[in-house]
Amino acid sequence: MRAIRLNEVGGPEKLHVEDVPKPVPGPGEILVKIKRAAFNRRDVFITQGLYPGIKVPVTPGSDGCGEVAAHGAGVGNPPVGTPVVINPEIGWDDDPFTLTANASIVGMPTDGTFAEYVVVPAQNVYRKPALLSDDEAAAIPLGGMTAYRAAFTRGQLAKDDIVLIPGVGSGVQTFVLLYAVHAGARTIVTSGSDEKLARAKALGASEGINYKTDLDWHKSARKLSSGGPTLVVDCNGGEVLSRCLDIARYGARVAIYGGTNGDAKIRPYSIFWKHLSVLGSSMGSPADFAAMLKLFESGLKPVVDRVYPMDEVVAAAEHVLKGDQMGKVVLAIS
Repeated sequence: MRAIRLNEVGGPEKLHVEDVPKPVPGPGEILVKIKRAAFNRRDVFITQGLYPGIKVPVTPGSDGCGEVAAHGAGVGNPPVGTPVVINPEIGWDDDPFTLTANASIVGMPTDGTFAEYVVVPAQNVYRKPALLSDDEAAAIPLGGMTAYRAAFTRGQLAKDDIVLIPGVGSGVQTFVLLYAVHAGARTIVTSGSDEKLARAKALGASEGINYKTDLDWHKSARKLSSGGPTLVVDCNGGEVLSRCLDIARYGARVAIYGGTNGDAKIRPYSIFWKHLSVLGSSMGSPADFAAMLKLFESGLKPVVDRVYPMDEVVAAAEHVLKGDQMGKVVLAIS
């Protein structure tokens, strides 16, 4: 089969399409024929060596949709030919807050979805939402689940909330926007791109702030929210998180699932005086994944930025690295 391989770290240019042996499902596993796969920033970080426990050679890719191609011993469902999506989180315990000691994500250290076929545990295979195209279905797994857990499971997003979403445009933050709009909440988004802000408003964002032209964006967000957001969902860390804590209103929830800008200098006063709930979140449980799929079974659509042929994987990875995308970057595998 054809697969996108990373044989050494060194950036997106180290990704190559090669012929490799087709995998065979073992007991309790399913072989999925991949039609579409999608990038997460994690995949680019892996090419740069910026991810723990990297083992090469490897086939990257956590997100994918396709159809059941074969069953391993002890597996009978879904039937061969069933359209499916893959939950990339392997090893989540029954406890909704506990990962097992050997937990991992598809695509590192095990081979992932950037290939014509992939083997995954049977419990990680779910029927594809019927209303989604293959491109759309491939876009939802890791980002959609991460956003769902941060916004709903941890942040308790509700229709009466005023939600601040700093850095809209990334895959996960765009999902957070979609969920908040779907729930009927007011939303305030920030970006350094007027184009992204315009697209966010087209998706239903109530207000948009360009943090490059409005250096006091946090003060503007507090004013636009009439006293501060009731829910913040942040992936930035650094000064962005510090400012979000400062402007959150009394009793607000602040859900954090990332820290791309590094460590934050936090004023404890901002937290204890306002009785803030600061909530850590990462990826999602099987229950989160199943609940997230139900949203897309009801008609919600993910945002697909661009679809690249499999052979243009380097260009796709560089597009993600630049951060110019709005939503998800998809690879056409077959």
